[in-house]
Order: sequence, then structure tokens, then C-alpha cells
Amino acid sequence: MTQKRSISFIALLAVLTALVVGAIALALPALAENRVTPEPTIVTFDVAEDMNRFVWDKDTVHEDGMPAYGSAFYTEGWLYPAGTLDGTNGVIVNEDGTVEPEFPELVVGTWACYGYMIGDGARTETGPWVASTQIYNLGDQAGEETIVTTGFELVDFNTNVERAVVGGTGQYAHASGELHQQLLGFNQSEGVVLRVEFDLQNVEETAALGQAQ
Repeated sequence: MTQKRSISFIALLAVLTALVVGAIALALPALAENRVTPEPTIVTFDVAEDMNRFVWDKDTVHEDGMPAYGSAFYTEGWLYPAGTLDGTNGVIVNEDGTVEPEFPELVVGTWACYGYMIGDGARTETGPWVASTQIYNLGDQAGEETIVTTGFELVDFNTNVERAVVGGTGQYAHASGELHQQLLGFNQSEGVVLRVEFDLQNVEETAALGQAQ
């Protein structure tokens, strides 16, 4: 009698397990259909580099002293709302050689970039010439509100390159996604002028800087 009860209990447990598994299998497609993928936060900026802030490894250079393949570098610049710059402007070089923003009232943040020259270094004519990390500082204090990207940079004008968004701070602490970057030209200090567009996921709230959608 005990053996019969054990067999009956096992059979009942098997039936209940099958019913639960079946119910889950039926529910999963419905859950997948109802799941809403959040729209990315789009943020765009123009970047004006201050070439006075560009420093590089003087032991890895071409004959003319410009950085060659493998030369480490660090540089800085300013952020403007996208559409502010035309590829030639963004900074003013004063008579004493110092550099300042051309449109200080429009500056919405600062930009820092470090990495290595690749290709043929400063002599690269097409394709990637830099592998870098960029820090977009958007807060009142350094590090308060940042977005960090990494990837390649192209020497070709008006050509998109995609870079990975690897995080940040503030509302961007958990941010991921892609950055689309174009080289628009070179400014008065001979620094780069960039246009960048972020497609961001996991942002706490829509950014009010640059041009956010």
C-alpha cells in the first residue's frame, strides 16, 4: 500500500511539473511581445580641440618631430551644441599664443582625449590614425557628469566612425551605446573640429546639454 502511494505521489508530481513548465513556455512569447525596448537618448556636440593642450611622446616621432605610429598623446578641448562649428572655427589664438574658446557663451562642457597614434601617425592620409579614449565632461565640476567613449578616429573628413560608449558618471553612470564621430576640419590652433552623436541606453534622464531628443 505504501509503495502504491509513493508511485501515485511521483506521478502526480510529474504531472504538476509538466503543467508548470508548459505554462511558462506559453507565457514567455507573450512576455517577449509585451516587452518595450526603451528609445535611445540622442545627444550631439561639436568639439573644438585646443592644440596647445596636445602633448605626445617625443621619443616616437617622424623626422619632423610629429608623432609617429605608437606615440602616446593627451589633448583637450571644448564642447559646443551641434551645428555651432563649421570645421574651421571654435577657438581663437591670441597674439601671445594662448588659445581660448571662440564662443565662450555657447560652451557646454570640456573634452579630454588620450591614446596612441596608429596608421602612419600624424602623416596618415586616410583611415584610422588614432586609437583613443575620450572623456566628455558635462558637469560644473570635473568628473561630476561625464560620458566616456573608446575606439578609432579617422583622418578622413565628413566620414562616420563608430565608437563604443563604455560608461560615465552622474546620470550617465550606467550608460552604454555608440558614438558616431566625424572629422569636420581643423581650427585656427590646428586642432581637430569634430561632430559627435551619442546613441545612449540606460540614461537616468534625458540630457539637457547639446541637442538631446
